[in-house]
Amino acid sequence: MPEEPGRVVGIGIGIEPVDPGSARAQACLERYFAELGERFEGGFSQDIGCAVSLEEMRPPRGLFLVASARETTAGCGALVIRVPGVAELKRMWVSPAFRGEGLGRRLLEELESRAVSLGCQRARLDTNKSLTEAIALYRSAGYLETVPFNHDTYVDYWFDKPLQGERRRSAPR
Repeated sequence: MPEEPGRVVGIGIGIEPVDPGSARAQACLERYFAELGERFEGGFSQDIGCAVSLEEMRPPRGLFLVASARETTAGCGALVIRVPGVAELKRMWVSPAFRGEGLGRRLLEELESRAVSLGCQRARLDTNKSLTEAIALYRSAGYLETVPFNHDTYVDYWFDKPLQGERRRSAPR
């Protein structure tokens, strides 16, 4: 699958696909994991829970996006396709310096759009109870709680959303 170019989604804000092993992606993931360690009750270890490999976040099985704002790496998110037609959204993070500016919603919308372009009809994700801002974002974006779809030690909530409406909105009229 050829990589789609990045998109400018607001003044000074860009979201682009990058290799998850790149320095930019790894810097985002390091900050993401460090924050999880601070916020999760009992800390966080990458060796526990359901890991996502770099290979899963590479085309054609996945995609890793990096968001930039004001010439600074500001966030990331990934999607992996483990079940045909279902995009699992992973590693979504926005730097605290850019929270409250709508970047998380833009990143989520871009992941959903990319999932639709890859033929997915559903998106699902999981999160920890301590990530209250993420939970609020997911609910406000139409995600509904669903039954557990993995056995990740750190997960308290599982969410699911149909993406068919996303496809209709983006189709020419």
